[in-house]
Parts: sequence; structure tokens; C-alpha cells
Amino acid sequence: MPFTKFTNLDFDQIKISIKDYLRANSTFTDFDFEGSNFSALIDTLAYNTYITAFNSNMIVNESFLDSATVRQNVVSLAGNIGYVPRSKNASKTTVSLRAVLTSDIKNNPIDTATVTLNGGIFSTGSSNDTSFVFSTIEDIQGKIEEDDGSQVAYFDNISIYQGTFLKKNFIYDGSLDQKFILDNANIDTSTISVYISESGTEKGLKYTLVENILDVTKESGIYFIREVQDEKYEITFGDGIFGKKLGDAPGEDGRYITVEYLVTDGKDGNGVKEFTYAGSLKDQNGAIMVPTTSPTIQGEKVDGVYNEIVKSQSGNDIESIDSVRYFAPLRYSAQNRAVTPRDYEAIIKRIYPDAESISIVGGEELDPPEFGNVIISIKPKGGTFVSDFNKKQILSKLRQYSVSGINQRIIDLKILYIELDASVYFNESFVSTISLLQSQVLNQLTEYSKSTNFNKFGGRFKYSKLQNIIDETDRNAITSNITKIKIRRDLKASINQLAQYELCFGNQFHIKAEGLNIKSTGFKVFGESSTVHFTDFPNKNGKTGILAIIKIVGNNKIVLVDSAAGRIDYEKGEIIVDTVNIVSTDKPDNIIEVEAVPESNDVVGLKDLYLSLDVPKSRINMLRDLISSGDEISGVKFIEDSFTSSYSNGSIIRN
Repeated sequence: MPFTKFTNLDFDQIKISIKDYLRANSTFTDFDFEGSNFSALIDTLAYNTYITAFNSNMIVNESFLDSATVRQNVVSLAGNIGYVPRSKNASKTTVSLRAVLTSDIKNNPIDTATVTLNGGIFSTGSSNDTSFVFSTIEDIQGKIEEDDGSQVAYFDNISIYQGTFLKKNFIYDGSLDQKFILDNANIDTSTISVYISESGTEKGLKYTLVENILDVTKESGIYFIREVQDEKYEITFGDGIFGKKLGDAPGEDGRYITVEYLVTDGKDGNGVKEFTYAGSLKDQNGAIMVPTTSPTIQGEKVDGVYNEIVKSQSGNDIESIDSVRYFAPLRYSAQNRAVTPRDYEAIIKRIYPDAESISIVGGEELDPPEFGNVIISIKPKGGTFVSDFNKKQILSKLRQYSVSGINQRIIDLKILYIELDASVYFNESFVSTISLLQSQVLNQLTEYSKSTNFNKFGGRFKYSKLQNIIDETDRNAITSNITKIKIRRDLKASINQLAQYELCFGNQFHIKAEGLNIKSTGFKVFGESSTVHFTDFPNKNGKTGILAIIKIVGNNKIVLVDSAAGRIDYEKGEIIVDTVNIVSTDKPDNIIEVEAVPESNDVVGLKDLYLSLDVPKSRINMLRDLISSGDEISGVKFIEDSFTSSYSNGSIIRN
């Protein structure tokens, strides 16, 4: 009998294998005729074998975390190493509520010592023509004050979450196979509260969610969560050894279980800023109170002032299968402690799922060193800065994983922008419209800006690759390109405050001895009515320089406003701004754009620099190739310095 391969997954190959087997057996003779009945049986056997082999292969694949494709299997395998995939996260914001209880204290006073905002639905809000419900996850006590003859209830700095607040009750029957599965998908597990009581008439004792059983005793009131089928969640409890056991026996807790949780729309609820009150108030006796007018919803109260409402944010969908595959092994290797950068990445991604990219720098790597510190920089999805509220939340949750004696500090994102000034030469014989060709170049650059080289910490810009991308946009039409590179950092000014600033570019600056290498957008400083700009004047050593503040008067005449506003290290690519009081900026959001020319056309992002190719602020100049057109035989006028000089200073200031 011939050797037969049993690993084929192709129908035709299986059919050939069956025929090879029958060819060695003289009992059957018509198997090789396609029109015979026996051939039809062979097709059936081959098809059945193909289906069986395919299913067997899929079953084997679903047994390994890196090859499983069914979510339930991926989740189960991750659970074997103690990883619980992140649930949906509710979008949230902080607001304040003002409700007039009576507008006539004299004739119709409200006789209540306290007023309570009931947990549950708080308001409705809309974004992109879609309405969303926002809720509070607990009862909130307010204060009553007199205001111009009215009694007003104030609730300051309320955290509201997008979604509907629900409740589920269970009764423990003592059986080993009883399951406590929450009926709803789309639950934000961070909002789950579990209460155990003996009678079922009150909430009872609140239990605590744990992920690490090392500190758990038999007296600990704890529960665990795991994801089950259809993205629902199951609650499990202690067994009397690790955590209290439910039941009526001595030393055991009650058997009535109340679970409260929020069902949310995840990231769809982000961006809501306008809210309409839809909650309910009650007095100290539990009676419903109806405000005389529609309550006013304001922003967070800071130092006695109500700020503008911040758009709801941090909403996210349930963790994807790819994310589980990546982070489950990292989390397992971290063993619930933050030591290495990979540990921090895995843990922060879990406690702050809105993080797109994370940079971790040990204090010993800084100049000067900060021993015992860990510097964290986070790029959130769809944004640039992590809010102060989220910073506090991240650091608070991170403490339970950190090593004793190590301090964590979250700094604002440092983005190193790369801007292009490209002169693209074209042969007009192959160009229908110049604007169309220019748009094609911009589209190619936009796609390149989304590549793995950018939008991350430690990225790298490769000049030769960029030039090739421009040339390959249209091989016939584009004859060449000469592209200049600029690097930019955005300085966020502290308005009307004395402050110092540091801008690290992480790349050596190109300098000209006469100076004016550094350029900035306009801003105003205290004591000077004119718009001013940053510039520089190199020292004799050619390695360092003086940062100056100048203003432009008349016909590009430079007037010094501050001849020693700071210092520059050209080799390190660092700009230090000494104490200055900036009162306004030309750019919105208190931003001053500062640019320089890198010494190398290849640009790299340091560990704490987030590299980004800023195509919208790049310039694409479309120029006729005079040689290809035959207009210029000698080539003397082919290159125009104003367009193509790599280190041309050009304008004195940044526009």
C-alpha cells in the first residue's frame, strides 16, 4: 500500500490521495473514471474528509490563545492565566446641579434638613443627532442654601456616566453548580456593586471585587468577575478558604444577593456636552421632591467658580480579541506588579483603556536623574492630553501594583511634529490638472503619516522613504522632488502667570552663525503691547545659544524685547525659556508653535516623544520641470533657492 498523506486540507488533494490508495487495490477498477458511480462516491468521501479535517484543524486552533478566533474561547484561555478582558467603559463627565425647591421662603418654605439625588437616571444628552442617557451610580447628598428668597439645592461635582443603572437580585440555594450571571451585555464592570444580606429586605454588606487572592482570607467579603458567553458576566464568591462563603451556616454570610451595574453604549457616548435634567430628588423621609423650575446643570466647581461643562469622554467598547491576545501574556508576566516598562504598559492599558500609546521612562534616564521616579506619558485615543481627573484616577489605581518607594508621575504628552516643505517637479505632458496631482501627493503623504513609523513613542522618520513615496505617486508625471524638513513643538503657555518652559526636540538643530534659526508663532508678554516671537543667537562655540524675544516693526526690522529670554543647546535639541509672563497667544488654546531645522533629514523620537507627521501644516509646491519641457536646456534655472534650499532661513518668524 502506498504512503498516504493524511494532513491535506485541499479537496482535490484528498481526492488524489483516495485514488492513489485504490490504485494499489485491484478490487476496484472504475474509480478513475469521472462519469462512474464509484467516482461520485469518491467525491463524497473526499468532501466528508475535507469537512472533518477542516473542523479538526479549527478545534486545534481554538485550543491556543494566539490562534483562537472565537471570542468565548479566547476569553476562556485568557482566564486560565488570570486575565479578565476589559468590559465596555461608560463615557463620563463631571457636572454640578442647581435645583430651586421653592421660590417663596416666606409663604411656602420647604421643611427638610437634607435633600438627596437618587442614584439612577440623571439626565439625557445628545451627540451626532443621537440621544443618550446619563446616570449616577449612587445616591448623592446635597446642600440647601437660601438664594434671593428661594431655597436652592446644590449638588457640586457629580460624576455622571453614560448608560442605564440596573439592579439584579439572586438567592443562593447552596448548590455547587449555581451560577450568578448578569442578564445584560454591554455592562461596565467598573460600576458593579455587590451587596449580601441575610433577610433580603435591605442591601446588606457591600462586597469588594478582587483580582489578586494573595491578601484574601476566609473572612474577606469578596467577589470575582469573569466574562462568559455572549459578552455577559458571571459573579462568583469565596469558598470559605479564599473569601467568605455564602449561606446560613455559622461564619458564613447571608444568601440574598443584590447586584447593581451600568449598561452603557461605550465610546458612542463620548462627546456629549449639553444635558437635560431627568433625575429625581427626595427629602429626609424619602418623599419625592419636585423643583419649581427646571434644574440647571453646570460644569465642575473649582475654587468657588463653575467651569464650562467638559464633553463626556473615556467611553470605550469591550476589549477586542486582538487586544486580549496581546495583553493577557503581558499581564501574566507582570504578576500584578509594576516593575518593568512592559508591566506598566499592560497595567495602564487595563486601568485606562482610552490609552492609544504609552511611554515609560525611569527617572535614572533623565538629565538630571530623578532616582525613585517613573515618568509616564500617555497618548489618549482621539486626543492629545489626559485630563487632570483621569491622571488622578490612573495614579490612584496604579499604586496597588507599584513597588514600595517608587513614585509615579504622569506628564503631558510631548509631540514632536515633522513638517514638510516639498518642491515637486512635474512633466506637464503627463499632467491633466496640477491641483489633481497635488491632491494625489497629499493623499499619499497622509497615508504614510498613518504608518507604523509614526503616531507612537520612539518613532522614526525616514527621509529617503518619504522622497520615494512622493516620486512614486505618479511615475510618469513626477520627475523629482526636493523636500525640506522642519521639526516643531507646541508650547502650551500658562496665561498671566510667571512660568518657565522646556522644549526638548530630541534631534540636533542645524544652525547658521548669524542666528534666527528658531522661529515661533506670535504671542504677547506682560509689559509689551506688540506681538512678539522667539528667536536665537548662537554662541561662539556653535553648540549653544541665547534664546531671545523679538518684535518685527516696519519693513522686517528686528527689535529686541528680551535679549536673554533663555538658552538653547543645539546639539541636544533643547530650548529652555526662563521665567516669563505670557498674557496671550496668536494660536488658540494658548499654544505657541516653535520650529527648528534638524541637522539630519532623518528624525527620531526619543522614548518620551510622540512622533507625528503633520501633513495639514506641510507645504507642497508644484513646479514645472523646465528641462523636461524643453524650456531650459542648460539647467541653470532648474533649482530655485527660495523653494529648495535645505537650510534656507526664509521668513524671520513662523506664520
